[in-house]
Amino acid sequence: MPARLTLPAATVTLIVGWGDPLHLFGPGESGTAGDAWYSLVGGLRTSPVLGGYRGSGQAVEVDFTPLGAYMCLGISMHHLANETVHPDELLGKRWTERLTQRLAEAPDWEARWTVLDDVLASLLADGPVPSPVVAEAWSRLSARHGGMTLGELAGVTGRGSRRLQVLFREQIGLPLQSVARILRFQRALTLPYGSHGSLAELAAACGYYDQAHLNRDFKALAGLTPAQLCGLANHTPLDGTAAVEGSRTSVFNR
Repeated sequence: MPARLTLPAATVTLIVGWGDPLHLFGPGESGTAGDAWYSLVGGLRTSPVLGGYRGSGQAVEVDFTPLGAYMCLGISMHHLANETVHPDELLGKRWTERLTQRLAEAPDWEARWTVLDDVLASLLADGPVPSPVVAEAWSRLSARHGGMTLGELAGVTGRGSRRLQVLFREQIGLPLQSVARILRFQRALTLPYGSHGSLAELAAACGYYDQAHLNRDFKALAGLTPAQLCGLANHTPLDGTAAVEGSRTSVFNR
C-alpha cells in the first residue's frame, strides 16, 4: 500500500500485526529498507513519521487517548513521548506473541474485536487511575482544541502551574503547551477544506496569532506548509487508518 505520513495527534497508538511488517522511515530514508515493525506502541509525537507495508501485512490498530494509554500501559507516559517501542517492553515478555496468535487464529474480524475487548478490559482492570486534576484539564483543553493557557488551566483546576506540568508529563506524556499545539494543529487540519477564505482566516479561527504562526506550526509538526498538507489530505480518504475521533492522523505521501 502507499506510504503514509503519520501526523502528530493527541493519541497513543498500539499496532499488533502479522504477515509482512510495517516499515518506518526516518527523515530522508524513504528509499531505504527502514525499520521493520510487526508490532509497536507509539507515544505522542511532535514530528511526523513515514511508514507503509510492502506486502500483505495484517494488523489491528488501537488509538488510545493519552489517559487511556496511561490506564492500560501503566507507565509514566513521558517515557513514550516521541518514541516507538515494542509492546513487550511495556506489557511483559511474550505478551505480543500471545495476542497475535489469538488474533491471527480468530475466524473473522468480529471475533478479533472481541479478543481485543477482553485484553484491553484486563489491562484497564490492573492499571492506574488517572488524577482527577489531569482528567479535568485534559477534558477542558481538548474541548477547546488547545485554546487554553497553562495559567487558565491552573486556575480552573485549582492546582499550581508547576504541579499541573508534572502531572501532564506523567499521565499525558508531553508538556501541556506541546499538547495544546498538537490539538490546535489538528483543529486547523480537520476543518472543512475551503471553509475559510484564506489561511489568515483559518489561523484566526483556530487560535493562531496570525498566518505566520500557522505556517510555523505546520512546518514544525508536519514538515509541510498548510497548502501542501491540505493538498495531501484532499487525496487521502478519511478511513479508519487516517482518522480517529475527528482527527486526521495520516495522509498519503505522494
